[in-house]
This record gives sequence, structure tokens and C-alpha cells, in this order.
Amino acid sequence: MVERRPITTAISHLVLIIGIAIIAFPVYLTFVAASHEASTIVQAPMPLVPGTHFVDNMDAALLGTSTGPGSTAPVGRMLFVSLMIALIVPFGKISVSLLSAFAIVYFRFPFKNFFFWAIFVTLMLPVEVRIGPTYQVVADLGLLNTFAGLTIPLIASATATFLFRQFFMTVPDELVEAARVDGAGPMRFFKDILIPMSSTSIAALFVIQFIYGWNQYLWPLLITTEERMYPIVIGIQRMIAGGDSANEWNIIMATALLAMLPPALVVLSMQRWFVKGLVDAEK
Repeated sequence: MVERRPITTAISHLVLIIGIAIIAFPVYLTFVAASHEASTIVQAPMPLVPGTHFVDNMDAALLGTSTGPGSTAPVGRMLFVSLMIALIVPFGKISVSLLSAFAIVYFRFPFKNFFFWAIFVTLMLPVEVRIGPTYQVVADLGLLNTFAGLTIPLIASATATFLFRQFFMTVPDELVEAARVDGAGPMRFFKDILIPMSSTSIAALFVIQFIYGWNQYLWPLLITTEERMYPIVIGIQRMIAGGDSANEWNIIMATALLAMLPPALVVLSMQRWFVKGLVDAEK
């Protein structure tokens, strides 16, 4: 048992406070920059106290009324595009992975292990290796600047398939036999038993994949050429087009704040399920 001493408790709290300050200070600085005019931000030293233009800057960012040299696309549209990617990708990944893991564990068919390892081996291929052929297929199908082109190539997930397979293998055989005796077919067993049992793992994967989809940069950068299909991450990069004095840093920082909110809200609202899902996965 670890003995609690005042000195060790004080040191632990000091380390935590320093860590929180290091993480929170850039976020606070972003908030401060989003509350001032652009001319105030580029002056040295930059003020560390919030200004009075926060609401105006947020409105200018959301409605796209800024006059900077970079992209002036409405951030509201960018948030919608990013939200669609961040929702479609995790739902697609989880659905495909659940079904593929269910088939691999509970069905008998030729070369079952071969197909599983073929899926698993794709973990060794980074995105950059297959991004060229994937782009060619998407372009040939006419899916550039579409939600289908943004999301479908990101849906398949060997990691999620492997995690669900490992979980399904821990389900007792007696439960399968009991379901069969009760007259439950494969899909009813999958829907009424396996999915409820996997709820915490599904929640943990949803949080991870939501952030993965929200932060997508390389793939949207390749297949989006119209401002109306920019996700928020691409939008921030396209806003920066001139020198420090030319860019409207107040609008850029307001956009960065808006980009932080959805992932933070998802993590905070699903924190209990996320942690429980990781702990259950370890078991």
C-alpha cells in the first residue's frame, strides 16, 4: 500500500498544476487572440487580457464576412463538413468491423484465417502507401468534392475488426448454445446479445474514431478543390495566406476555437464510457 505523505502529495499536485498550465496556456492565448482586433494581435507585446471583440470575430468567422487574403469560406459550412466526416467515419468503421469480426468468429467458411490475416496485415500499410491508388479510384468514380469521397475510403478499419474479434472470442460458448436453444438465429444473436455486450467497446471506439475523422487533413487536402467542401482543419490552413500583418489572426484564432469545441465536448460527454471501454477491452 502506498503511504501518503504531505510532501509527496504536494509534489504530485504541483506537477499536475504545471502540466495543466502548459496544456491550457495555448488555448487561453487562442481565446485572447480571438477577442481582439487583428491590428492589436500583431503588436508586440501581444495583450494577455481578453478584449471586447470576441462575439464580432465569431460572427465574422461563422458567416465568412472577413476580408483577409486567405480563404473566406463560412466556418459554419466547414464545421458541418467536418461533423459529417466525424460521424460517418466512426459509424461506418464500427458497423463494418462488427460484422466482419462476427463473421470471422462465428461462421465457418474456407480460408477464414487467411481472410482475417489479410485484413490484419493492412495495419502495416501506412496511409501514404495507398493514398495514390485510392485517389485514382475516387477520381475515376467522380467522387471528388463529395461526402462519399471524403468518408468511404476511411471506413475500413483493421484495428477495430481485430478488437471486436478478440472480444467476441471471450464470449462463453454456453451463451451461444443458449441462444441457439432459444431459437435465436445468427443475426438475432448478433443484434440482441453481442451488440449490447459490446456497448462500452463501441463507445470507446466511437470517441477515438470521431476525433480521427474530425482531424483528417491529408485526405481532404487531396480530394477537395471547392471551398464548400473544406473541413475545418483545411479551412484554417487556407486562411493563412499572407504575412503576419496581412492575415486576420483574430478570425483564424476564432476558427481554431470553434474547431476545438466538438471533439472536446464528445470526449467530456463520453468520458465515463470511453474509460470503461478501454478497461473492459483490457480484460
